[in-house]
Amino acid sequence: MNTFFSIHELKNYAYIIIGSIFLALAVVGFFAPSELITGGTAGLALLIHYITSLTIGTIIVLINFPLILLGIKFLGKMFAVRTIITILLISIFIDFLTQVVHLKPFIVDNALGAIFGGIFVGIGLAFIIKGESTAGGSTILAKIISSKTEMKPGQVILIIDFMIIFSSLFILEDTGKVLWSIISIYITAKVIDVMLTGNLNKKVVYLVTQKTDLFKELIRNELGPQGTIIRGDGLFDNEDKKMILIVVKVDKLQKLRELVKKNDPDGFLIITEATEMLGRGH
Repeated sequence: MNTFFSIHELKNYAYIIIGSIFLALAVVGFFAPSELITGGTAGLALLIHYITSLTIGTIIVLINFPLILLGIKFLGKMFAVRTIITILLISIFIDFLTQVVHLKPFIVDNALGAIFGGIFVGIGLAFIIKGESTAGGSTILAKIISSKTEMKPGQVILIIDFMIIFSSLFILEDTGKVLWSIISIYITAKVIDVMLTGNLNKKVVYLVTQKTDLFKELIRNELGPQGTIIRGDGLFDNEDKKMILIVVKVDKLQKLRELVKKNDPDGFLIITEATEMLGRGH
């Protein structure tokens, strides 16, 4: 079957369509009515829309067209095709909702518009990312710049979003709208993280102890059977070190602390976030 119409690609297009609808609803229903902005191409398009008579969808296409031509060799054939489709869908849906449906604002309020607009954008972008695509704009520039420099794509996107927000200070008279727009971008980032990595309730714990045999038994009985013993060398010659690596639910952390305090006062815990888990049902 042609790659364009394979089951995998059709699934990607379904994600892209859903994501594009959420983005369009965010722009038309929350951001535009309250004159708020968001990050990336949509944010820049909103700024230009506020000072011109061009439709938001038209501006998105105009901004992204040269960027796609510039970055197409960095995207790969199918990725470029999906990006172009995504940009066109977002533009069409936005203009359709405003020019044809005349969708009424969901809310005209800075705070609620920023919060729920940020949520909708986050959901939309998460679906688009699941569809192995991008909404264009800053993502394309980030790929190009990061491939030519030591900057990470996330850093480039953050800089671009900051420039858009800074520019809004000269266009939006209400500084409060700018501050709420910043909060909206933060909400968007958190929603994307939750949708792509899950809302994990677990921590990664490193237990440094000389009593690994004892704690192997205690952990199996009290916390569960999964864990790994890491062996290594200390800073001194012939100094063997052992460390137990386990993933612990947040509600069981206190139990683990009590076990260590009771059975090995010289042992200590290093606790970090589990940002993503794959395998074993995750």
